[in-house]
Amino acid sequence: MTDRRKSFYAWGYEGEGASDAEVKAFEAIVARRFGLGSFDVTPPPTPADIALRAPRVTVPASLATIVSTDHRDRLEHSYGKNWYDVARMFLRAVPSPPDAIAFPRDEADVVRVLGWCDEIGATVIPYGGGSSVVSGIEPPADAARVVTLDLRHLDRVLDVDRVSHAARIQAGVYGPALEAQLKPSGFTLRHYMQAYECSSLGGWIATRSGGHFVTLYTHIDDVVQSLRVVTPAGTLETRRLPGSGAGPAPDRLFIGSEGILGIITEAWVRIRPKPVFRTATSVRFKDYYTGADAVRDITQSGLYPANCRLLEASEASPTAAIDEPGAVLVLAFESADHPLDAWMKRALEICEHHGGTWDRTALGAADPQRQGAAGEWRDKFIRMPYFIEHLAARGVMATTVESAITWDRFKDFHAKVIDTGRRVMREVTGRDGSFTCRFTHLYPDGPAPYFSLQLPLDKPVMLRQYMEIKHALLDALVANGGTVTHHHAVGRVHRPYYDRERPELFAAALRAAKKALDPRGLLNPGVLIDP
Repeated sequence: MTDRRKSFYAWGYEGEGASDAEVKAFEAIVARRFGLGSFDVTPPPTPADIALRAPRVTVPASLATIVSTDHRDRLEHSYGKNWYDVARMFLRAVPSPPDAIAFPRDEADVVRVLGWCDEIGATVIPYGGGSSVVSGIEPPADAARVVTLDLRHLDRVLDVDRVSHAARIQAGVYGPALEAQLKPSGFTLRHYMQAYECSSLGGWIATRSGGHFVTLYTHIDDVVQSLRVVTPAGTLETRRLPGSGAGPAPDRLFIGSEGILGIITEAWVRIRPKPVFRTATSVRFKDYYTGADAVRDITQSGLYPANCRLLEASEASPTAAIDEPGAVLVLAFESADHPLDAWMKRALEICEHHGGTWDRTALGAADPQRQGAAGEWRDKFIRMPYFIEHLAARGVMATTVESAITWDRFKDFHAKVIDTGRRVMREVTGRDGSFTCRFTHLYPDGPAPYFSLQLPLDKPVMLRQYMEIKHALLDALVANGGTVTHHHAVGRVHRPYYDRERPELFAAALRAAKKALDPRGLLNPGVLIDP
């Protein structure tokens, strides 16, 4: 684990945020997009700016070396990293911090910490990289005492099976450290996402994260081979197999469980040789729905591109105007085994059939994914989390909602969600904002549309305005037949809408499983279900 300190109030590590030049350029784009002459900029907080209630636990001497009540540690673990969390930090408002942070060094420490929490009746918040955008790691306000359990020191690749293409890895390892340890073997997990730098393997599994691959291997589910989990009722390990028909798969009980059933400490995961063949380009379409038709045909063709993200033109370029017509498809293939010219040729034939035109320069580039519109969007996508704090400081809302819907219902779903977003922004603030859609993941039977919103708010009431807009959008996803989340987990933000889409009998079964594994309801209460 690196010795760098993560920011306690915003994304990333201290000293590694956006540069002054980047902020100035970004501010100019936001001002031009929304017709703003100037900004009221709130200065970033320091730990001394934020008063916290005193810890409500006394750490026993036997745990003193791994449990902290340090002010800054408690601040860092109070919120996740969505705009609302960062905005509250800028307002210096942290009314419900954890009382203590446990940093176990091994699985035995995890058992000891859970035993202590059971003795004192403390709520336990499992914590990976802290990148939650759905309040999945936020202490509940009504808890009598809270201990956050941070697995950052369980950060090693323990074994690599080069024959079966699998690796045994501790759950607390962050994405970059995981890949750095796999690199000498020539393998990769190839599970990237925007939060990759500050998120962990255990967090990916607990939240069913969606990774780099847009088609075929989309979720962490696809790479988990077996798990080791510590629960308040005991420790279990699932059998390592390529597949099994022996009853319901025990791994699946914990994949997506969001820490309510146990602490994932290790996993065997499927790895693959690093890709050496790549080809990529960008394709332009006259409108979003024409591009969607092309993407549907590509997805149903069996070509399985690594990247196939369809963006509205106004999202594809940071300098585009709101409602700029057209759409851009970022299209890429990669392989460790064979050249991909035939795959790309066929995908472009499909695009051409739908009137698409592509960037021929990018196809011949040494690093095609960094060229043209595809490269411009990629750079913007990777850097975007570092600008959330600057938007929050200026009272400019930035949020996303994402869903999944079948192809036959997509166009109607998209139109209704977009209409809701634009209507609600004007009703709540009296302003028009930027509201765009892209596809993040694709399946033969439907896409995962991902909606991004940006809008100036009224700073004195910006938290209320944010929540009004956010919940109207979440309601629209479920009311129009989609899921409330495709890959951002449920947490506490999505919980009311998850309750609406989840069968009640399944909820009863999940409660029964929690009762068996966590009899006193210590783990992350209020997430997914009420014990």
